[in-house]
Amino acid sequence: MRDFAISDNPAVQGQLNRLAALSLPQGRLSLDTIRTLLNRLDNPHRFLPPVFHVAGTNGKGSTCAYLRAMLEAQGLTVHAATKPHLVRYNERIRIAGRLIEDALLAALLKEVLNAAKDLSPSFFEVTAAATFLAFARIPADACIIETGLGGRLDATNVIDDPAVCGIATLGLDHEAFLLSPEDGVPTKPLARIAFEKASIAKPGVPLVTMAYPQVASEAVDATARQIGATVIARGRDWWADAGETIAYRDAAGALDLPLPSLPGKHQADNAALAVAMLRHQQAIAVSPEAMTAGIVAARWPARLQRLGEGPLTALAQGRPVWLDGGHNPDAGAAIAQFFAARNDVHLIIGMLPNKDPSAIVAPLAGRLASVTVVPIAGHASHGIEAFVPHASVGPRASATVPSALRTLPPGGEVLVAGSLYLAGEVLRLNGELPD
Repeated sequence: MRDFAISDNPAVQGQLNRLAALSLPQGRLSLDTIRTLLNRLDNPHRFLPPVFHVAGTNGKGSTCAYLRAMLEAQGLTVHAATKPHLVRYNERIRIAGRLIEDALLAALLKEVLNAAKDLSPSFFEVTAAATFLAFARIPADACIIETGLGGRLDATNVIDDPAVCGIATLGLDHEAFLLSPEDGVPTKPLARIAFEKASIAKPGVPLVTMAYPQVASEAVDATARQIGATVIARGRDWWADAGETIAYRDAAGALDLPLPSLPGKHQADNAALAVAMLRHQQAIAVSPEAMTAGIVAARWPARLQRLGEGPLTALAQGRPVWLDGGHNPDAGAAIAQFFAARNDVHLIIGMLPNKDPSAIVAPLAGRLASVTVVPIAGHASHGIEAFVPHASVGPRASATVPSALRTLPPGGEVLVAGSLYLAGEVLRLNGELPD
């Protein structure tokens, strides 16, 4: 049930219970079900405001946050669909700048679930259909849609004519699904990931990308060429260098933009991708001033988020407490870069058993004062033994995050990381619900 959240609104909870009973039928890999479901709902995905469609392994959520902040700084009304939720299912659907209200959410889920009774839809297909209904029925100037797992077979990939598509960083994650054997697809792992993400491309629509290793870049170009999309690649068609500011340039000119308020050097890259997406689409004009304001204003929870005062941080005895939901090697590298100047980080980590236990602890070698392994409530998770070979200091176990905080050695800073499920629990415990 925690995957789908728990609501204190009875009408919403009734529909969440129905969602929790859904599963993806074994072996079903196509968009046929979501297309059939949307057809029964009069195809709301064909009546959306200009769509900014974003895929990627890491950074796609942050890129969406920058896009929304910049569009809103332009004075525009923006819908946004992002994944996953951390605490409340409502976080997945943002209507005209605000999280969807319970009454509308319950009504939309009921409508979609009733229409799909005989289709055996997945959680993600129902969510996508409900999102499209909301976005089609309520006016806005633009909508931002983040893919979930992959891109090619993601339920959001029914969108036929986005204003622009974008791909954030690429790396290995969700290998069991994204690297499953299939005829006619790239066999090299990173090329396969690139193919899956680039398959959100649409004919005649710009596909704006980061710079990738050659094997991934070639797969992106080949996929886009087959679809009929134009690739706009960093390092080839646009450039961004982060120092005291972000020096951005493309064929249309140069911009000097501020660094993001979101911490981490990688956030400058995500902001630059959002800028490139805005500058390579024709549907909506966004001024450099709005881009500047949006980069500074953007917020995105559980991505190197410094927690505020609350019941949980009170247990840290005045030490900074950072939260990151990252769980793959690329996320680990970004976290390690952020803490590069420290050697006194107390890591509290929980990870699902299908994640690499070295992904976060190994990049932090030499920076860790302690490692505490915690379970993830409602989910199976790695035990302490999984981290022993990879951690630079001997890990210990604790039953909960609060108990881990109470028993940390003195000094240093605290990082809670390893899982978005764990991140959601931490936000809930500290009273910092995403809004």
